[in-house]
Amino acid sequence: MPSLFGSNPSSSDPANDTVPSPSSSCSSSSLDMWNYFFVPILLCLTKELSLGKAQTSTGLLLPSQRGDGSADDSLISFSSCANADPKLYYRPVIGILSHPGDGASGRLNNDTNASYIAASYVKFVEAAGARIIPLIYNEPEEILFQKLELVNGVLFTGGWSKYGLYYDIAKKIFKKVIEKNDRGDHFPLYAICLGFELLTMIISEDKNILEPFSASNQASSLQFVENVNIEGTVFQRFPPNLLQKLGTDCLVMQNHRYGISPEKLQNTPNLSRFFKILTTSTDKNNKVYVSTAQAHGYPVTAFQWHPEKNAFEWGLPMIPHSDDAIEVTQHVANFLIREARRSLNRPAAQKVLDNLIYNYSPTFCGKAGRGFDEVYIFTQRQARI
Repeated sequence: MPSLFGSNPSSSDPANDTVPSPSSSCSSSSLDMWNYFFVPILLCLTKELSLGKAQTSTGLLLPSQRGDGSADDSLISFSSCANADPKLYYRPVIGILSHPGDGASGRLNNDTNASYIAASYVKFVEAAGARIIPLIYNEPEEILFQKLELVNGVLFTGGWSKYGLYYDIAKKIFKKVIEKNDRGDHFPLYAICLGFELLTMIISEDKNILEPFSASNQASSLQFVENVNIEGTVFQRFPPNLLQKLGTDCLVMQNHRYGISPEKLQNTPNLSRFFKILTTSTDKNNKVYVSTAQAHGYPVTAFQWHPEKNAFEWGLPMIPHSDDAIEVTQHVANFLIREARRSLNRPAAQKVLDNLIYNYSPTFCGKAGRGFDEVYIFTQRQARI
């Protein structure tokens, strides 16, 4: 029998033509028998040891690695997949309100009618599974509000404009959001940075309510209000370890000069009736401001910080880009779209396609090394409805 560990001597070699002695023949036969019986056993033991090591080190094995026949489970037919919840809408669309200017202090477009949406907000929404229709703030109102009927939620972006037409349009959209919810449609609103400031002014009915803070280009933590209940809020599905890190690590980006203190919000009846404070943060002068708030009876969440920047903006040096910071961005985006799927609105598919932001092209402006990386600029009041 040939050896499993070595080659047989060649029969053509004259030195090997001698008849082996009984002792050498017995020795060769014994080795062959050992190889025949024990090599398969050794191979089997090696496989079992490797399997045990994998189970100890990972605790999780693919069906094909378990060796118990469960791999056949992977062949389950598609008919066994859980049915989609008929109450949810799996093609949600978010309306994002454009902001005056070109997003680059006129470097890209100095048209007085120009408005823009930073592409980071678009990517933020897309990353959670929704599409975007731009709500161009200075287009004819009848067109803008027709577009509002094509979406399942709204996002107010950051920026600087707090007065004039922009304020008036934001106020009217906010009123529509409240009306939709009062009529039974679950219609969410995210208000980020300037968006939060606008809601503070609108709800309080006081355009001078905002306070100055020094929080430009600042990474910060979020301090949860003592005994706050986060069930049903943007933070509900955050893993416990990430919630803890939010309070100790600088995982969020602040970039604002105004805001509202917890004391002022609580002492303003209109605001305290509408909002509950979830988190506070501290500016560069150790002044405390409200950083996250959620409406008591509506799917409205306000952020003084920028959840979209961690994953999608690179122009400011203090934006956090760690694994944890990116996870924060994703959880916040997921909550908005999860809320939007609960909307009852089922817009006509073709009208949605005609008005999506994909009908426009973004402009790269990141070469300046500051500000936004990309923006969508709107210079014509195009009635796409």
